[in-house]
Amino acid sequence: MEASGEERTAGAAAAVGRIPEQSRGAERPRGPGRAAPAGAPPDGGPDGAEPSAGQPETGTGRRGFLRALLVAGIGAAAVGGAMVEDVLPGGARLRRAIGMTGPDGTVPAVEPGPVRTDQLASKARGRRIELTVISPPGTAPRADLPVCLALHGRGGSAAALVDLGLPQFLAAATAKGVPPFHLVAVDGGEATYWHRRTPGDDPMAMLLDEVPGWLAARGLAAPTGVLGISMGGSGALQYARARDGGLAAAALLSPALFTSWDDARPVDAYQDEADWVAHEPLRHLDRPLTRRLAVWCGTEDPFCPAARRLADRAAETHFPRGAHTDGFWRRVLPDATAFLGQALARRT
Repeated sequence: MEASGEERTAGAAAAVGRIPEQSRGAERPRGPGRAAPAGAPPDGGPDGAEPSAGQPETGTGRRGFLRALLVAGIGAAAVGGAMVEDVLPGGARLRRAIGMTGPDGTVPAVEPGPVRTDQLASKARGRRIELTVISPPGTAPRADLPVCLALHGRGGSAAALVDLGLPQFLAAATAKGVPPFHLVAVDGGEATYWHRRTPGDDPMAMLLDEVPGWLAARGLAAPTGVLGISMGGSGALQYARARDGGLAAAALLSPALFTSWDDARPVDAYQDEADWVAHEPLRHLDRPLTRRLAVWCGTEDPFCPAARRLADRAAETHFPRGAHTDGFWRRVLPDATAFLGQALARRT
């Protein structure tokens, strides 16, 4: 990746783990009331001691001292009232340490629309999975509304995306006039990166060969859009490539992409280098992706340098302050949902 210093991506930053430290646990989206996975560090830095994004910092410890340095103007400069980027020693890690990753987003306080979850037998995955259809308020599943797949991150599930607040974000968007559409989430596996990582388990074949039939049986149209979070961002791009430019829109939140095998190898998401070459989206940007692509990734996210590689292929790119956490995803989901609704409506 175009990594330098602290802003190394994924595997290169994962000297002490299988994925970037600040994304371990954050790659498992969890909603209010859900406990962090066993062994997952608290939100924040590698040592588990960093505050959550946006959490105020007080006291006279190391972080308080660093804040004092900033206030005194040591190590940073202000031009027109805005801090100059990347002048602090320590780069992204220091900015995380002093709480410069932006505020956490919150789930909208609105009544969600219908949420239907079915357990189905997937031949492609060789197991039973959950398929969840999220509809706008007051809207039953209808074939005339666009359908957008929602692909979860590493260690996640369809249920985790509901916990993240997708039903409420969709309801809030349509209440503000965003054209309505259905979101469809499905279980893609623990660390499959949405491809056939192991024999007998092929999440991408499920998306391509089984999901359309499942949706038709429920009175829904075939997907014309895709939302991908973290590992799901990689899956979204793989899905778009397999659809050969047939999608109207894709929205990627903190896509887990790797610019080199050295970065990807510690994540253990690919069988070997050949498997990574065959499925890593950044290796296949010569193929059509989707009619409209939008990317959101926080500047303190280890995947940010790789996400910037998509800038010239995207209709929209957004790189605000933020880390690889559900708080960041909740902050940007209103914009991502609005983007998808508008783009899908243009297609229909």
